[in-house]
Amino acid sequence: MDLFELKKEQYKLAQRVVLRDYLSSVKTIGGTACVELNGKIAGFVVVCEFPSMTLKEKKWYVLNDPLPCRQDFVAFREVPALVEAFNLLDEEPDVVFVHGSGILHPRGIGLASHLGLVLNKPTIGVDEKLGFGRVEKGKVVVDADVKGFEVKTKEFAHPLYVSPGHLMTLGSALRLVMESMKYPHKMPESLHLAHKIAKKMGKEMRDGIKSV
Repeated sequence: MDLFELKKEQYKLAQRVVLRDYLSSVKTIGGTACVELNGKIAGFVVVCEFPSMTLKEKKWYVLNDPLPCRQDFVAFREVPALVEAFNLLDEEPDVVFVHGSGILHPRGIGLASHLGLVLNKPTIGVDEKLGFGRVEKGKVVVDADVKGFEVKTKEFAHPLYVSPGHLMTLGSALRLVMESMKYPHKMPESLHLAHKIAKKMGKEMRDGIKSV
């Protein structure tokens, strides 16, 4: 795994990221999650109606030989599994929420941006940690440019960090995240459901692998 070559690839891909609103209306929102399976990785995708956030569909795919996990390069490990899971959907969502960063990344292309480019779909990154940039009055700034937002979605909980991934503006990313919240959850509902399903099924898969 040549990290120098991966950095070069990230810089190249980052130039293709588009920060504009691709859709005039949103009827469905997706959420993604990945879990480790004894050397394998399973990618999960859910689709929810918007704005009710009622679950419509869920799919998953197990990738047998993923790349090693490296900080700031997680997309190269998780995106292949998530793309295969998307290929199994009966109806693709209009927008996809990703647990990770969008343009709020050292090279401008986090997991959400990478997945958006591969799928050619609007994506939004939602992260629980600020690994890049500084917060100024609720905005995350990098070199004087706003790259995302710090938002408090649940009382007494740590904030979330929202950034557009691809085919999405900063303002629309923030608005859709806030409109997708469902009390009392901290994460937008599609991500909450994706992680809940991934955690449950991941355990069942791991138990199944152990029992073989």
